[in-house]
Amino acid sequence: MPNAVVSPEVSIAYESFGNPGDPPVLLVMGLGAQMLAWHEDFCRALADRGRYVIRYDNRDCGLSTKFDDHPVDTGKFIATVSSGDMTAALAMVPYRLRDMAGDGLGLLTALGIERAHVVGTSMGGMIAQTMALSFPERVLTLTSMMSSTGESEYGQSSPEAQAALSTPKPAYREGYVMTAEKELAWASKRYGDAAALRELAAASYDRSYYPAGIGRQLGAMILSGSRADALRELRVPTLVIHGLDDTLIAPSGGERTAELVPGAELLLIPDMGHDRPRELWPELIDAVVSHTG
Repeated sequence: MPNAVVSPEVSIAYESFGNPGDPPVLLVMGLGAQMLAWHEDFCRALADRGRYVIRYDNRDCGLSTKFDDHPVDTGKFIATVSSGDMTAALAMVPYRLRDMAGDGLGLLTALGIERAHVVGTSMGGMIAQTMALSFPERVLTLTSMMSSTGESEYGQSSPEAQAALSTPKPAYREGYVMTAEKELAWASKRYGDAAALRELAAASYDRSYYPAGIGRQLGAMILSGSRADALRELRVPTLVIHGLDDTLIAPSGGERTAELVPGAELLLIPDMGHDRPRELWPELIDAVVSHTG
């Protein structure tokens, strides 16, 4: 799998699908998830619709650069933020969402792509928003999927989803794989698939088990703050997609995003949670193809 140097300190692992002459679509993944979470079949189906699809590992994840020299104690970080000592919290985390956005755009530069359609999911949606806000000349269209604005009063997690997210997975392979089904707490109620979750967990564990990066990515997300004021000024064509079953980032996160961005289109999908069930791929791909056309 290829790896591109995107800055003096970061290299990014990526994979592409389709014809490089087709319109480029950059897929940005969420917290702690490797590019594998953009299923290969989903990427190929999108490429078959005339898009040059690029998926990649964010920094501190998968086979991209890891910031081992900056350990973050997640519990201590959350406690510090909760206490209001933002100076100390800021010092704990070595980068922000803007740096992660720069990684994705640096990958495009390394591939010789000046502008691309950007599709981000969950934290990846926040990174994609940041790309469009900070570097609008590089983003043809923005698709923000099951994400939010950085405002704490929108897109809140249910207690069950929060508990599932905050409970560490076992470090040994069998336990890691078997507990993947706890993610059903925020999955589609109709199409949630424990076997598919275990399959992804096994592939991710074997490729690159690296829980240490999650704390730094989480810190970057929290410390980057609200994008509300900036989103009001965004002029990049924007599609917001959110599942009505989503309990990890409630639909209000997507609704608020679409409310703020001038001219944004909002697509609320029944039977979709904080996941992309295979049964809903045709609707999702149709929406992305239409928006990027």
